[in-house]
Amino acid sequence: MAASWNFATVWDTIAGVVPDRPAQVHGERRVSWRAFEARADALVRRFAVAGLAHQDKVALYLHNGPEYMQAAFACMKTALVPVNTNYRYRGDELHYLWDNADAVAVVFHGAFTPLVESVRARCHKVRLWLHVADGTHACPAWAEPLPDAPATDGPAPAARSGDDLILIYTGGTTGRPRGVMWQQHDLYVASNTARDPADLDLDFVRRRVRAQDPPPPVGLAAAPLMHGTAFVFASSILNRAGTLVTLTATAFDVAELLDTIGRERVTDLCIVGDAFCRPMVDALDAEPGRWDVHSLRAVSSSGMMWSSACKERLLAHAPEAMLIDFLNSSEASGMGRAVSTRQRPAGGARFKLGENAFVIDADGRRIGPGSGEVGRIAVAGGVPLGYYGDPEKTAATFPLIDGVRCAVPGDFARVEADGTVTLLGRGSVSINTGGEKVFPEEVEECLKLAPDVLDAVVVGVADARFGETVAAAVQPAAGRTVDAAALIAHVQDRLARYKAPRHIMVVDSIGRGPNGKADYPAVRARVAAWLAQSQGEVH
Repeated sequence: MAASWNFATVWDTIAGVVPDRPAQVHGERRVSWRAFEARADALVRRFAVAGLAHQDKVALYLHNGPEYMQAAFACMKTALVPVNTNYRYRGDELHYLWDNADAVAVVFHGAFTPLVESVRARCHKVRLWLHVADGTHACPAWAEPLPDAPATDGPAPAARSGDDLILIYTGGTTGRPRGVMWQQHDLYVASNTARDPADLDLDFVRRRVRAQDPPPPVGLAAAPLMHGTAFVFASSILNRAGTLVTLTATAFDVAELLDTIGRERVTDLCIVGDAFCRPMVDALDAEPGRWDVHSLRAVSSSGMMWSSACKERLLAHAPEAMLIDFLNSSEASGMGRAVSTRQRPAGGARFKLGENAFVIDADGRRIGPGSGEVGRIAVAGGVPLGYYGDPEKTAATFPLIDGVRCAVPGDFARVEADGTVTLLGRGSVSINTGGEKVFPEEVEECLKLAPDVLDAVVVGVADARFGETVAAAVQPAAGRTVDAAALIAHVQDRLARYKAPRHIMVVDSIGRGPNGKADYPAVRARVAAWLAQSQGEVH
């Protein structure tokens, strides 16, 4: 029987071999592998004292920082399930996610104390609130400070295994967020960058760490750890006995990012497409000589468009780097990737399929190279168990194909004659803005709560930095006038700010069909034409 691995088992092993090597860097804070393990152990006993049982869910409501992976480490050490939480969510969104995940504990940064206070009375399943000090709000009476020393009493933590879950909540393509259930062994294998099967042997891990062959990476997670892409990246850096670096700013700060790359001699960088890369290259071009990014060896992105132009500009400043554009999702790893170097220029939205990936037509049959037919990308092998508490959506996204269980997240592509695929996007109307998914119906519903609005349709429009931005066509109620700024503020008060439209086009009629459905492509074209003409004068 093949070995089954738990992330915590690998990290425990590394901490035992190189306890004094830095595991985490956050500004001036430096955490050794010994301290990384000790702080996780402090949480392990606290969870046990609180009576958390095998595979109970623990929500991580945190900005980037050492505590995020320490809390995840503690969960995995004691067979609990870490649950990511989008820190841009508002009250109702938080309540929905934690209730849907059956969370019994929440670890949260002090900055989120007012929002937690506003929803905690509704979170009847949560019985442990752990406050992480960040200099903003003191620990409230209903919470406890994050422990920094192991408890001396309480039951022993539950035994862990590779079957233990990690829940990665994702927006998906329709509806509310869903928790993707990854078994740790499958996610470890899927995210393992070494192809040698010996990498799944602890003795090999020990030998590799001692030999420092290959040298341990210094990885900077510029993207939020609460997203699957950055969390998997961070885990892979730790799996290789590396140093995980995070930024101190809670909003994207390109100067801090570039300063940190140079100061820490970062070798591996995780970004989110043009939303991160464009500000980087703009800054590097504007102030030549200010920043040194020559230490970069691998820059990876997933979940958003990364244009060829931005890749080429970055390679001019980091000529030794390999730029890896992953075609992944929370539901599927290994669908494909596009690699760019100085010797191998970027090639647009064309990807090399992963070894277990293929394209299927509407009937589930494989599409061969060069047919010109469009289909959906599927991947076999180690795939998630499904969506937590949603068997219907699980069956649709993880079907049997030729008797093998696969993941089919919904990415449409055309197979070219050379076997590569040209990515065409998701088949739904979901909007991807800076790596965040926005669902039009949710925003439309919020817009229509405003007394001045009769009807609204929300679409994504092209944006040079974020890939897409949210825009809305709004039909005023009879006798009413729409104030665009007030309407945007209305949405921002109720939903995460990135979901609010940046542009509002007032129309006489939405133009719904007889069946009540909106023609989203037509509205999108209409909004794009308006923006081109008016340059977004009303927004």
